[in-house]
Amino acid sequence: MMMETVLSRSVRLIFSGSVVAAGLMAQQAYAQDANIQRVEITGSSIKRATAETASPIQVLTSDDMMKSGKATVAEYLQTLSADGAGSLPTGFGSGFAAGATGISLRGLGATSTLVLLNGRRMAPFARADDGQKSFTDLSTIPMQIVERIEVLKDGASSLYGADAIAGVVNIILKKDFEGLQIKGDTGASRYSDAKQNKISVTAGKGNLDDDKYNIVFNAEYSHTDGLQASDRGSRAWIGHGDIRPWGYGVGTQYAGGYITNGASSPSPTGALLNPKTGQYVSLPGCAQFSSVTPQDPNGGCLWHQDKFRSMNPEIESINLYSRGTFQINADHQAFFEAGYSERDTAFTLTPPSTSSTVVFPGQNGGANQLINYGNTILMAANHPQNPYGVPVRVRYSAFDVGASTRKNTNEFTRFVAGLKGTIKGWDYETGFTFSQSKLNLDWSNMLNMKALQSALGDPSSKLFPYYIGAQANKNPASLYAALVTNATSDSSTKLVIADFKASRELWALPGGKMGLAIGGEHRRETLNNPSLSGTSDGSINSSYTAAFGKNNVSAVYAEVLAPVLKTVELTAALRYDHYDQFNSTTPKLGAKWTPAKNFAVRGTYTEGFRAPSAAESNVLSQAVGSAPVRDPIRCPGGTPAAGASQTDCSITVSSIKVGNPNLQPEESKGYTLGMVWDPFEGNSIAVDAFKIKRSNEINPVSYAEAAQSPTAVRNDNNLKNAAGQVIPNSGSLLVVSGAYRNSSYTEVTGVDLDVKQRLRLGAWGKAVIGLNLTHISSWLRAESDTVQYQFAGTHGNCDTSNCAGTPKNKATLSASWDIGAWNFASNLNYRDSMKNIKFEGDVCASKFADGTVAPNGCKLASFTTLDLSTRWNFSKNLQLTASVANVLDKIAPLDPLTYGGMSFNPMDASGAIGRYFKVGANYSFK
Repeated sequence: MMMETVLSRSVRLIFSGSVVAAGLMAQQAYAQDANIQRVEITGSSIKRATAETASPIQVLTSDDMMKSGKATVAEYLQTLSADGAGSLPTGFGSGFAAGATGISLRGLGATSTLVLLNGRRMAPFARADDGQKSFTDLSTIPMQIVERIEVLKDGASSLYGADAIAGVVNIILKKDFEGLQIKGDTGASRYSDAKQNKISVTAGKGNLDDDKYNIVFNAEYSHTDGLQASDRGSRAWIGHGDIRPWGYGVGTQYAGGYITNGASSPSPTGALLNPKTGQYVSLPGCAQFSSVTPQDPNGGCLWHQDKFRSMNPEIESINLYSRGTFQINADHQAFFEAGYSERDTAFTLTPPSTSSTVVFPGQNGGANQLINYGNTILMAANHPQNPYGVPVRVRYSAFDVGASTRKNTNEFTRFVAGLKGTIKGWDYETGFTFSQSKLNLDWSNMLNMKALQSALGDPSSKLFPYYIGAQANKNPASLYAALVTNATSDSSTKLVIADFKASRELWALPGGKMGLAIGGEHRRETLNNPSLSGTSDGSINSSYTAAFGKNNVSAVYAEVLAPVLKTVELTAALRYDHYDQFNSTTPKLGAKWTPAKNFAVRGTYTEGFRAPSAAESNVLSQAVGSAPVRDPIRCPGGTPAAGASQTDCSITVSSIKVGNPNLQPEESKGYTLGMVWDPFEGNSIAVDAFKIKRSNEINPVSYAEAAQSPTAVRNDNNLKNAAGQVIPNSGSLLVVSGAYRNSSYTEVTGVDLDVKQRLRLGAWGKAVIGLNLTHISSWLRAESDTVQYQFAGTHGNCDTSNCAGTPKNKATLSASWDIGAWNFASNLNYRDSMKNIKFEGDVCASKFADGTVAPNGCKLASFTTLDLSTRWNFSKNLQLTASVANVLDKIAPLDPLTYGGMSFNPMDASGAIGRYFKVGANYSFK
């Protein structure tokens, strides 16, 4: 038996962080040992000795994750330089997919990143992000039993089918384990809050060689305390809705209660429209509800959302996972995987408003209906708080009802059973997968709008009068019982797959034996996402959002590996997918040239596709979302028109998105070209340029385009020209709409750099220093030949989740030092600065109160954090760990545009939470 096989040497090097060195060393040894073991690498179904393929792959180990100090798989993956806009962080609790987490390679959205668990798909989260984007929830994966993660950074539809346009994240869990291991850790911020506690138990029995079986079981429980925005009131601007101290105006996105010309945002005292002047006037008693100073100069009752809103949700989760492997005989194995995850999240938002604008479907599939409750709910002439003697409009934020909470319970179930082995020279694997995601939503303190209308405006109603603001203490409990309701829904996705694949060596070529893999699968996908109760007829203060549908997919594929010369390796793959509505054929070509034992050039060409989701293609599917947009009528050229305000230059509007059964799949073409080089001992360098063009994209009309449409719904507070004449259809923008369509294309180009340096320090142990960097040179979205948006280096694309922006550079500099029983590690995480514009060439997205561009000359500052960790092997059985995230306690830059974090970018969350400490222990019984 070899002291160290080529495979074990390759795996050892992979796990220490150098894919490059592992591949090149394994390739050298290939010619020396014809009987070496082989392993399957993500992006290929052909087993091979070399981990370095023509495709760029980043391998992340469980040790890497431990050293990072991150609490979850998602938190760790979102630090990768390849992750970009559209990523879903834990703190985005106000979004469609609140409670879930996702990764977005190349900033192309979570829906274009395929996530696999042990090489197989999982059922997507049961509610599409933005009501459109189907994605895999990473929070269902237990971190403590992860063995490694392979990130394929080019397209892989030729093997895996839909959704792999930007790449593949394959999370590989431990497949065999003997003994008992208990891990636990606890953490808290420097403010003694945001506490996290986690415990994990892993047990395994059986040895495949001796006992012919192995069964491993893992149970993981965690609890994270919720964090309110107000808990960071002392941390500069973090969590502040009121950013006037930093030079901004009154009407920022997290402010309420202010009065502008002919309009008012919802007020805790209530504001009534004076019929004689056409201006809103606040009811008295503001000091009872708001301590904000200075108050609104126009007489409103100014308040800010940090009074109520969460920064991070409270999370409680349990993950159970088991795998069994049974050696039937020398050639065949049976295996199973079983997993269950339950995750409960609770996020607090603001009290409900009486002036909501809601959208819901018409009867029998008729046109959408829209109710602008801001205009239809009136305070009756004889209401005790109405001084005007005629029915008047009211703007009210119901502090007396209380903050709304969003509680989400996500249950994820997955079962896999299969066989693998060797038959007549073929390595085969076949399996059956059942996966299901269930989501229960429970939103508290929603308003029954019909009851509200009667209580304020119908003197004959038993609910009348509803006293608001300072006089709300006069209301009986029976009124609130009729007025306040919970909205709930139960959604689910199901995924059933039968798959088969086989590979073998064929004839010899000058560089080695040719490899062939074939495979196929049939899967059935089902989505049932009804809207929240009360939204189907506009009777509560929330719009209708639902999605329904199913897909049957059958596919076959083939892949070849041809070492045509000792220095040249060619690969090719082709897959055919048959859907109910269309077919797709996707190829992939790759080449690797190794002219010297320490140097290789590689490149790939890929084609990919993404099938229309049920949320996009079913006529019964509809979503209503919101995002900030510049009103082209009230804020032309970025400057408020006469009678408008700066708020109109970044106003949050609703957008109706309707399913379209005539959609065709998105298509992509991807290119990579790079090199891997070991210039001297212990050093490895990989550089890969990439280009992805995603065409025929499925998008609703962009917010910017929809805002210019004559179909946009506006309020009736129209502007007036210099002669005092009303300008028709110039009121405040409320709602834009449009069906999904195949329209635009997106083209992303950039470069990945991965550098590792190993140092042998003699008596001082050994060290590894690494740099992982992604540079985005262009992120272009073209709506048409004449309407194109360049997002690289800007705060856009704000049509994707949370408006996190597209920095040109993102990097991690890591260092690890082993000496004796100790390990010390550090990670320096860098996010580049971004222009505070929504696309290149646009005007600045934010302004200070004095009209100058904001912040910092219209630039969001870069952000860098340092994380440190240590591990001490106290004994053979006991390991102690500690970590400090954001050691220097850097504060996230003030971001006035994003809506994912209150006054900070959601991807800079560590700078909002502050310095964070964790300690843990791991004890093994063997």
